[in-house]
Formats: sequence, structure tokens, C-alpha cells
Amino acid sequence: MKIATWNVNSLKVRLPQVLDWLAASETDVLCLQELKLTDENFPLQAFVDAGYHACWSGQKTYNGVAIISREPGRDVIKNIPGYEDSQQRVISATLPDGAGGEMRVICAYCPNGQSLESDKYVYKLAWYAALQRWLKSELARYPQLALLGDYNIAPADEDVHNPEKWADQVLVSVPERQAFQDLLGLGLSDAFRLFEQPEKSFSWWDYRQFGFRRNAGLRIDHILLTQALVERCVASEIDKGPRGNEQPSDHAPVWARLVAGA
Repeated sequence: MKIATWNVNSLKVRLPQVLDWLAASETDVLCLQELKLTDENFPLQAFVDAGYHACWSGQKTYNGVAIISREPGRDVIKNIPGYEDSQQRVISATLPDGAGGEMRVICAYCPNGQSLESDKYVYKLAWYAALQRWLKSELARYPQLALLGDYNIAPADEDVHNPEKWADQVLVSVPERQAFQDLLGLGLSDAFRLFEQPEKSFSWWDYRQFGFRRNAGLRIDHILLTQALVERCVASEIDKGPRGNEQPSDHAPVWARLVAGA
């Protein structure tokens, strides 16, 4: 099966692109971030017509997450249990794993942080700490778990087009990268880095200053897998194609392919 994540930066604007990509890519599970619409405005019928189910958590103008899947999800949870947060950033569901079992899928739109001097940066680090605490319990329950989303963290300098320019800035700061490493320390692995990848592989490019044309980007969208899924993962890539669309999201989809037995 194929699982993927994509920050669409407004589902209302990008819905035709998402439907086209689902059809062309033959994706089984797609995690979406930055829906930027309320629950009642979620375009469920469009996904049903395309042969998919959906669960979502929306928010007017900002944030919002969804899991689009060929099979219906169960045990759906919105946000991080025990962490009070008005921002809709997390949704999780249990889905068939394509091999006769089940897997837990968590879709996350992690905070940006704005700047190292901002209260939003403090919120970001606290949010990551809450995510890590909750994941410990989820990992104890679900050996097959995938955490997909826009992490707003470039884990290493190789994930940054110009590390010197970005040094000591939000998205690449030491505390943020440590938060990412703390997730890996729970027993998760970065699917993209399981395989040899081209240099300068990024998933986000600024709209300004011809960022995409110059490949001046960052790799901040990730798929983290438990060991049970790592053993089934045979490929992971960034699909830059949609970033070249007319009126594109500033992010590209990232996907991973799982087989029944690798």
C-alpha cells in the first residue's frame, strides 16, 4: 500500500489538484494538512465519489488536518489527548495495513514557531513535548504506527538548501531538531532516509524569490514509521510534480510504499 502526506495550504483552493494526484498516484492513505476550512465545509462527497473515505478536523482560516483512505478508519481521535489546544493540528485513525492487519495512522500539522523570539516558538516546543508523551502510549498499543505530516522541522543540514543562511533560525534550531530526534528515540524511523536519495531533496519551497525554480527549499514534511513498518517499507520519495501546478501549494507530497512482507 502507498501512504502519503501533503500540506495543501487550503483544501478549498487545491481540491482538484488533490483529487488528480490521488487518481494518478494510486495512493491508499493520504494525510492532509492546512485544510483552512471548517468541518461543515469539508468536501467529503468529492472524496467519496473518488472512492475514498475521510476523517477530518477543521478550523476556519487556519490549520486543519484530514486522513483520506480507501478503507474507513476507526477509533478516530482529534488532537493530542490530555493537551489543551484550540488549534486543530492532529487526527489519528486505525486503518487496514494492506497485509491483513491494522496500522495506526497519525496526521500532524506541527506548529511553525514563527521565530526563536516568539511565543509561538515556546508553544511549538511545548506542543512537541506533548506529542512525544502521547506517542509513547500509542506506540505501546500499536506496533504498526505511521506519523505523517508537516513537521516544520528540517532535521539536518542536508535538508536545507543553504544551511549557513538558515543557521539559528526557526525550523532548523537546535531545540527543534532535538524534538525531532526525540521522536526517533521512541523507536521511529524517517522513511525518506531509509533509502538513497538525490542531494538537495526538499518538500517545501517559498513562493517568493522563485524558490521552487531555484530549488531553494527545505525538507520539512516527513513520514516516521515504527520498526514493524520499516521492515515493510520498500520506497519513499518526494513528488515534486504538484509543486509545478498552476496555483500550487508551497509543499509537495511525500510518500512511502509498504508491502506485505519485505
